[in-house]
Amino acid sequence: MITVNGSVAPDEPKPGQCLRSFLREQHCFDVKKGCDAGDCGACTVLVDGDPVHSCITPAYRVAGKDVVTASGLDHPIQQQFVDAMAFQCGYCTPGMVVTGSALTDQQRNDLPSALKGNLCRCTGYRSISAAFAGEKTESVRPPAADRVVRGTEPYTLDTQVEGLLHVAVLGSPHPHARITRIDTSRAQMMPGVVTVLTHTDSPATKYSSARHHFYTDDPEDATVFDRVVRHVGQRVAAVVAESSIQAQRACAAIDVEYELLPAVFDAERATAADAPVLHPDVSQLNIVAELHGETGDVAAAVARAESDGAVVSGVWRTARVQHVHMETHASIGWIDANDRLVIRTSSQVPFLTRDELARIFGRPKESIRVFTARVGGGFGAKQEMFTEDVVALAVLKTRRPVQYEYTRSEEFYRAACRHPMRIRVTAAADEIGTLTALSVDVLSDAGAYGNHSPGVMFHGCSESVAQYRCENKRVDALAVYTNNPPSGAFRGYGLGQLMFGIESALDDLARKLGIDPFEFRRRNVVRPGDAFVDAALHEDDLTFGSYGFDQCLDLAEAALRREPVPDVPRHVRVGEGMAASMIATIPPRGHIAHATVALDETGGVTVRVGTAEFGNGTTTVHAQLAARVLGIAVADVRILQSDTDLVEHDTGAFGSAGIVVAGKAVYDAARGLAARIRAVARDLTSPNVSEDLRLEGGVVVCGGREVQFSEIAAHAGPLEASAQHDGTPRSVAFNVHAFRVAVDTRTGVVDILKSVHSADAGTVLNQEQCRAQIEGGVAQALGSALWEEIPVQDGEPQVSTLRNYHIPQYADVPETEVYFADTYDDLGPLGAKSMSESPYNPVAPALANAIRDAVGVRMRELPMNAVRVWRAIATVQKY
Repeated sequence: MITVNGSVAPDEPKPGQCLRSFLREQHCFDVKKGCDAGDCGACTVLVDGDPVHSCITPAYRVAGKDVVTASGLDHPIQQQFVDAMAFQCGYCTPGMVVTGSALTDQQRNDLPSALKGNLCRCTGYRSISAAFAGEKTESVRPPAADRVVRGTEPYTLDTQVEGLLHVAVLGSPHPHARITRIDTSRAQMMPGVVTVLTHTDSPATKYSSARHHFYTDDPEDATVFDRVVRHVGQRVAAVVAESSIQAQRACAAIDVEYELLPAVFDAERATAADAPVLHPDVSQLNIVAELHGETGDVAAAVARAESDGAVVSGVWRTARVQHVHMETHASIGWIDANDRLVIRTSSQVPFLTRDELARIFGRPKESIRVFTARVGGGFGAKQEMFTEDVVALAVLKTRRPVQYEYTRSEEFYRAACRHPMRIRVTAAADEIGTLTALSVDVLSDAGAYGNHSPGVMFHGCSESVAQYRCENKRVDALAVYTNNPPSGAFRGYGLGQLMFGIESALDDLARKLGIDPFEFRRRNVVRPGDAFVDAALHEDDLTFGSYGFDQCLDLAEAALRREPVPDVPRHVRVGEGMAASMIATIPPRGHIAHATVALDETGGVTVRVGTAEFGNGTTTVHAQLAARVLGIAVADVRILQSDTDLVEHDTGAFGSAGIVVAGKAVYDAARGLAARIRAVARDLTSPNVSEDLRLEGGVVVCGGREVQFSEIAAHAGPLEASAQHDGTPRSVAFNVHAFRVAVDTRTGVVDILKSVHSADAGTVLNQEQCRAQIEGGVAQALGSALWEEIPVQDGEPQVSTLRNYHIPQYADVPETEVYFADTYDDLGPLGAKSMSESPYNPVAPALANAIRDAVGVRMRELPMNAVRVWRAIATVQKY
């Protein structure tokens, strides 16, 4: 007998079952799966008052004990998390508050140790620290805040579906092979198995897992199942069974014979004449995309600078990095009463997923519905379609509800990672520090499938080069297929990789000229009136909606140098470094959002919008925008979102577009509704035409009389207004990061003494949310700058668990001082800009520049872990 939240569980655990899966079978959906290995803490529960990771706790061991989950918890820490807004996506929060509820006073005084078993990928931990300290923010809380801290806010799989089948996928053990025979007969006969899917069941339509407004922007090089496998772990077959255990067991019974094919793992060799061709129907040279362009004459400018100025050249390399959103990829599908295919999924792009499923399976869009619950993190990884296609195929074949949930290990070898890149940079300046030449040569490892590789390459080579004024620029870039795991969309979308090389090179150039790095940027960054030039001068919709680059430089420099350099031991060296970044606030080539704001018959206000909430904070801001226009409290705005049944279209929550595109649509729709409300109020009261009609507190102040919204609805019936924003014109946002570090020359350990970030976010609509987006972006960037890497040997990832992949823990992340430039963007809603991706981009180069300043070593490869730093120092000391 097991007592859960005060009630005896009606079921007994199965032999070998862990407590986490048992609790979820009892519909305790607040117990999350983040790793199933005891690494992340998302599944933490109390057993007789002690916090345990339920994913590694055998369920039989809690017989006769009291189990308490977040939904059964009644502890002040939950309200403290609400008051401090100590979450973003919130997927880790139920486990975090359960742990927090059991801490002693002594443990609360040592949170880095006390919370080492609970990981958060979104927040950067500062807000979590504030929650434990009892701090309260003045910002508007997210509408779901109370439900998130109590574990009652549903995520993708937090729902009961009768008759649910489960999918397990058999992956390829080879990096490149042709399936010559596949025998599923033994698997088909195993207990619980309903069907087995292979390439013989796959639709012939080729597509890309990447999702953009125009599906042709990405290479159509994949099918649901393929007879040729191109990376280790690629889907070979899927078993659909009554339980996930039965499906996994049946996978092992599938007999597959392969013809091994030659493989290529080195992006440098991928285009060689003798390299195996991975997608002959797409590219005979393994080229996914390429870019070549020049303005001015780079060679001539470099030659002049070599005699009258300074020139630097170098090569930088970035690693293969995983997103590690706490909620893995997952989908549930079923056929509804109207014979429609319905997919409930963890996605940033439900509308684009619906459209592509319709194309793949040859169905009208109207016959498919795709929607999301709250999404447990994304960072670009959920701008892909990794589970929805398999679920759709399984549902259409079985006509039963089907669920497919990635394991944490699958995220490392089956989902996409950040593109590893080689960046070669040459930069030149004259003797007074004016940048005269900037050249980049980029090689991007797309992995086995093209996914987002064209867009990442083009975008990475765009704003990173365009942010500087320079008459002579050249870009050469290549994205190539290899038999490595596929690469995809990742926070920053290529800019983080390019800026690591460019900002490091410019730091060396400033140092060579004896110019302060802040001053060097001031002399050379773009300014209003300048054209945006990368490989060529583009005549497009990118413009300065506002400008705060100069303020960002000033704010970061002043903060960095506010305190003197501390005294340190002789074996420790202190250094400072900075880097700058620019990003377009909206992705190019189409980003459209529709929104509707309605007044119902009771006077209530409902916003319908297509954008998904995954910690980006758009739901809160959309409610704020509607409330501001209509003069009501934010709590009085109801948000319905991320469902293809709600509005006509929403390109998706990526490229930081949730506020500046979907938010603009919500704002304009609210203004339209406000106009209709005023018109009805005028009819009811017949005021003088010149009189001002104010909306405040759910009433219209009209001609000396107050007219309730409910009275307006009773008179005119439900009112609504719709609007759309097409993502154009686009503005630019700016970020500057600065560090002071102490480097231990004996060990290579880098200790961050001071971290400063300044941002041009336009009007900051929600101070706490925007600050948290920056802190979370900085923390994630520190992870890829210092620790995170997926080593690959012969195409096989050497990491499959979080314990062997170091994402930042509480103890790893310094508090970052965040400063906002004072600007108002003419293009964003109420002057706001986007600020979800951009904080990530300048962090790695700023840290590299600080290390260079401290120990005289230029780090050229990420991550800059202690071993690499120590070796670099040892090499310099040796010679």
